[in-house]
Amino acid sequence: MDAHRGTGGPAEPDTGAHEGEPRVDVGLDGDVSSLTVTGELTEAARRPLVRAVTDQMLSVPTLSRVELHLGGVSYMNSAGMAVLVQLQRMTSPRAVTVALVDPPPAVARPLQLTGLWRRFEVVEEGAGPADAGGAPTSGAQSRRPDGPDGRSA
Repeated sequence: MDAHRGTGGPAEPDTGAHEGEPRVDVGLDGDVSSLTVTGELTEAARRPLVRAVTDQMLSVPTLSRVELHLGGVSYMNSAGMAVLVQLQRMTSPRAVTVALVDPPPAVARPLQLTGLWRRFEVVEEGAGPADAGGAPTSGAQSRRPDGPDGRSA
């Protein structure tokens, strides 16, 4: 798996990143892109996430899936939710699935309360193969679309 840090580094030019911008680590395994987000999912996350997904879509014509690993997200506001929806809208014309991997309560709860939870495939990392229908590419198991505990929002 090819991995690199996608938000600044010695080899990348200074793009005016602000202090509140989250860290985004990008990896690629075949036609599956993995983005690991650490920090706050707010408006500051828009630039690094859109840039990373755009780069992956341009460099991998066969890209089929973008997995957003969100276990390291400590906070998300409405602007962060808008970023997730924007990523989904960017990828949908090419039939690229955006999956949320291990979203913590800080991410899951606002998505459930707004009904956006149902727009995304949500998976648990390392949970083993999914029930009938196969496993997502990462080997993660899908959660029910209505919430992490099966209750509707």
